[in-house]
Amino acid sequence: MPNDITTDSPVLRVIPRDQHCISRKGISPNALRVLYRLRECGHDAYLVGGAVRDLLVGGNPKDFDLATSATPDEVRALFRNCRVIGRRFRLAHVVFGREIIEVATFRANVDDGSGDRQTHEGGRLLRDNVYGSVEDDAIRRDFTANALYYTIDDFSVRDYVGGFEDVQNRVLRLIGDPETRYREDPVRMLRAVRLAAKLGFRIDDATAAPLHALAPLLAEAAPARLFEECLKMFLSGHAVASFEGLERHGLLRALLPESAAALAANRSGALRRVLIEGLRGTDARVAADEPVSPSFLFALLLWPAYCRTLMSLQAQDVHAADAQRRAADRVTVHQLEAIALPRRFSVPMQEIWLMQSRFGQRQRKRVTRMIAHPRFRAAFDFLLARQAASDDHAEDIAFWREAQLDPDNAIAISSAFEADDEAAAPRRRRRRPRPAQAG
Repeated sequence: MPNDITTDSPVLRVIPRDQHCISRKGISPNALRVLYRLRECGHDAYLVGGAVRDLLVGGNPKDFDLATSATPDEVRALFRNCRVIGRRFRLAHVVFGREIIEVATFRANVDDGSGDRQTHEGGRLLRDNVYGSVEDDAIRRDFTANALYYTIDDFSVRDYVGGFEDVQNRVLRLIGDPETRYREDPVRMLRAVRLAAKLGFRIDDATAAPLHALAPLLAEAAPARLFEECLKMFLSGHAVASFEGLERHGLLRALLPESAAALAANRSGALRRVLIEGLRGTDARVAADEPVSPSFLFALLLWPAYCRTLMSLQAQDVHAADAQRRAADRVTVHQLEAIALPRRFSVPMQEIWLMQSRFGQRQRKRVTRMIAHPRFRAAFDFLLARQAASDDHAEDIAFWREAQLDPDNAIAISSAFEADDEAAAPRRRRRRPRPAQAG
């Protein structure tokens, strides 16, 4: 379906209940409660966006967003547990304990003067509170798959832009001219990659075409927003597919410039293997409903940049320990220009890096101190990921696995091996622990 048809001539297609798989059993009872209340009070109201899309592909949505003809203030008047948030987009949040049902008023693309719409000279939307009809709302959404409306009137799905067909064909397609839509909101480029990875969809050719050229526009996005988008992209169980999508569409260099440069320069591919192995591990943890710290995530994503900077400092004969600290600080400061990584995550991230050079230590006090370190488990998991690039870490991994169970035995076994080595080669000097390298 050509993109211009979806905006110039939206045509309603009603998919009746017997032709789709959505059931009220899969919808949050609280979302249904808000829907029924809005309808009872004379407002149009629909379940919309990602929840409808995910239900159609057999998923289990975590969030249930609604779209309505009621204004945010009218929604607030109906629900005592409601608060209105936002300036760029005013939204109503109806709060049920830990669950929040987000209710958005139908929006329009054209301001007749009665709304509140402000655009940057480059086309980026600064504020968008122009209200309209459900048809207006459909064509101003980002992707066709997100512009589907489920109604409790007759339990049908309403489609104005061909989204139902695109979901069936597993295609992610922007509504309207792709370049214009990306300029309105550059973060849509990341959303395209993230949703394609999450859903296993193919990005439509026209939607993907401008990504390489427009990637630098991400520099205009708020660093705090990019941080949140990174968490959504890499901590939702589809980190590997998301990373590969960023690489494929030229977005990695805009999001993680120093890591992208380091990966491009690393001909052996060792750095990329570590990163992918680590992301594969985060996907496994998410699938097992285990937590993944943003500190560990960014330690992976910025590891190539750290290694490249560290090797550059070592080539300048900077002392190993000092080079490690300076490399960690330099990479962190440079990355903050693009992504607002909070200090509560950047400090543990650096600790994970700096602990890598200490895994070669076997002295009893240092082993005990390492195991007691609050970042030990994350640092050890990071070491496991590094094994994907080099077998040199196998001995360290074996030792620290044993040390976590029985540190005295691990130290005794290690000391015995060292004694045998010294007896076999008495003049050989014992090597100092090496700083972290590319693997």
